[in-house]
Amino acid sequence: MPYDEHETGPRAVLERWRQAAVDQSADDMRLVYAPDAVHEFPFTLPGLPSRLAGREEIVSWIAEGWQAGPLKYERYRTIAVHDTTDPDTLVVEQEAIGTSATTGAFTLPNLVVLTVRDGRIVRLRDYVNIPAAAAAMGRAL
Repeated sequence: MPYDEHETGPRAVLERWRQAAVDQSADDMRLVYAPDAVHEFPFTLPGLPSRLAGREEIVSWIAEGWQAGPLKYERYRTIAVHDTTDPDTLVVEQEAIGTSATTGAFTLPNLVVLTVRDGRIVRLRDYVNIPAAAAAMGRAL
């Protein structure tokens, strides 16, 4: 879906974040997060972070995952987008669809709570489906 890079609302920022993930572009990912952003994983496993603070920590962790992991996102499917009482916050039900170098095609269900300020992510709560992610990577829980 094309987007206007000058749009600053949460839907436009969501699309830029998704495209940066599909492109595996650390530069584009860096542009989508505010310097003081927080990316949280409310459901996680031992050895994985539950909270990343600051754009550089977030982007470094994401880029390391792209380098070390077998997953390549090809697109996102939006299940639903829910507005909140805060116009800068969305709740997004989505699926990341792609290919794993170890297991083949995958679909990862996920829920994201995204808050933006001045066209950048300031807080992202990422409710990733841990069992689905582990299965796509060929790992047992």
